[in-house]
Amino acid sequence: MLRLLRPFGRAVTYTRWLHLFIAVVWPAMWMFVEEAWWTWLVAAVTLAPAGLVPAMRTVEGLQARLLLTGHRHNSESDDIVVAPSVSWRDRGRLVVWLEARLLLGYATGMLSMQLLFSSVDLVASAFGQDLDEGLLTLLDGHRWWHVVLVPVPLAALAATVVGSGRLITALALRLLGPSPAERLATLEERTEQLLERTRIARELHDSIGHALTVAVVQAGAARAAGDPAFTDRALDAIEETGRAALEDLERVLGILRESERPVSSRPTLTDAGRLLESARASGAKVDAELTGPVDTVPGPVSREGYRILQESLTNVLRHAGAVPVRVRIDVTGESLALEVRNPLTADIPGPGRGSGLRGIRERAALLGGHAHTGPDQGDWQVHAELPLR
Repeated sequence: MLRLLRPFGRAVTYTRWLHLFIAVVWPAMWMFVEEAWWTWLVAAVTLAPAGLVPAMRTVEGLQARLLLTGHRHNSESDDIVVAPSVSWRDRGRLVVWLEARLLLGYATGMLSMQLLFSSVDLVASAFGQDLDEGLLTLLDGHRWWHVVLVPVPLAALAATVVGSGRLITALALRLLGPSPAERLATLEERTEQLLERTRIARELHDSIGHALTVAVVQAGAARAAGDPAFTDRALDAIEETGRAALEDLERVLGILRESERPVSSRPTLTDAGRLLESARASGAKVDAELTGPVDTVPGPVSREGYRILQESLTNVLRHAGAVPVRVRIDVTGESLALEVRNPLTADIPGPGRGSGLRGIRERAALLGGHAHTGPDQGDWQVHAELPLR
C-alpha cells in the first residue's frame, strides 16, 4: 500500500502532469475561440515545421529536464539532450516528440477532467441534484449509494496522473535522448577525462614519490655518516629535490585548474641532468651516457622518457640504495632507447609488481613503444623503446 502511495509524495509526479498540460494550453485556448474539432488537427500540423527548427530541441530539452526528471541533476536528466538539433534524424525525432506530447497531453487532460467531474457528479447525485449528461457518469436517478463510487474515478485519476507522467518521461528519454553520434562523442570525452586523470595520477606518483625517496635516503645516509659536511650536502640535495617536486606539483595542479593549459612546461629529457645529480647526491654512483640529439626528441616522447627515467632512478634508490647505476639514453632517427641498470638485490620487486613498474610500461605503450623491467644478467634492468613518430 505504501508503495502505491509513494509517487504522490514526490513533486516530480505533479510536474510531469503539468508538463503534459502545458503542451495543450495554446490549442485549448484556440478551441475556446473557435469550437471545432479541426483546431487540434491544425495544431498538430503546425508543430511539424516547428520541430525542424534546431533551437526547438533546446527548448523542449530544458522543459523536459526541469519538469520530468525531479528538478535535480541525475542520470535521467543526463539522458535528455539540450543541444540544438544537428542532423535530420534529430529533427525527425523532435517532430515525433512534439506530436506525441500534444496527443498524450490532450488525452491526459480530457481524461483527468472527466474523472474529476465524474467524482463531483457522483456526490451531487447522492444528494439528489439533477445532473447534466456526463461522459462517464451513466447512472440514472438519485441514489445515496452513488457516493460510495466516488473513490473509483479518484483512483482512476491518480493512476492517470502517475501513468501518463511515466509514459511521457519514457518518451522523452527515447526521443530527446542523445543520438548515436552524440553518445560516441560523450564516450570519447569521458575516455579523454579518464586518460587525463590517469596521466595526472602518474605525474604525482613519479614526482612526489621521487622527491620523498630522495629525502628519505639522504636523511638516512646523513644520520649514518655522522659527518657535518656530508649532512650539509644531504640537506642541500633534499632542499633541491623538494623544490623540484613542488614545481612539478604546481604544474599538475595548474593542469587541473586550467584544462586548456599547455603541457609544454613539463620537464623533458633535456632536464635529465637534474635527476642524475639528485641520484648522485643520494649516494648512488651514476654512470650516464647520452647518445644522439636529445634536444630534438618530440615533446610527448621526451616528457614520457623523463618520467620513465625518474621512476627508474626512484626505484633504484628505494629498493637498492646507494649502488652503481648505469644510465643509457640513445636517440636514433626512428626511436629513443632508454636503459637503467643496477646490481640486483633481494629487495627489488619481481616483474610486474608495483605501480611504478606498471606506470613505466603504460607510458611506453601509450606512445606505441614497449618497456621491459626485470632481472637481466645479475642486474635489475629497465629498458624502454619509444618511437619518435
